[in-house]
Amino acid sequence: MLPGLKAGFSLDARLEADSEQLLWLGLCELRIMNDCRWPWLILVPQRHGIEELHDLTPLDQAMLTFEANMVGQALKRATGCTKINTGALGNIVRQLHLHVIARNEGDPGWPGPVWGHGLREPYKRSDLHRFAEQVKAAL
Repeated sequence: MLPGLKAGFSLDARLEADSEQLLWLGLCELRIMNDCRWPWLILVPQRHGIEELHDLTPLDQAMLTFEANMVGQALKRATGCTKINTGALGNIVRQLHLHVIARNEGDPGWPGPVWGHGLREPYKRSDLHRFAEQVKAAL
């Protein structure tokens, strides 16, 4: 079993296809959304069959909040952005996951949401690696 992998847990295929693993936190796998238009991280709680925040135990809810705050602060330090957007929608990918996105006035789609705005622009491998290292250093 891989480090951090919880029994019975598997990552939704769409999350796996659209993002890259960055590291394991206490509850969540932290992933980078492979879209260079926005510095965009995804937290995926390593719990089987969880679709909603209220499906988590109270302890896991507290841990997710802690990890989301930690990741949001790190993303803000790493990017110098003016706003962090945090959201859990789940309309398409039912598996509970939390988006943490760095936003700035004038970025693609500002002030609207990132969803449904244009086509995803994958990172160049070197840029993805550079961003990953910036986030790790900020954490």
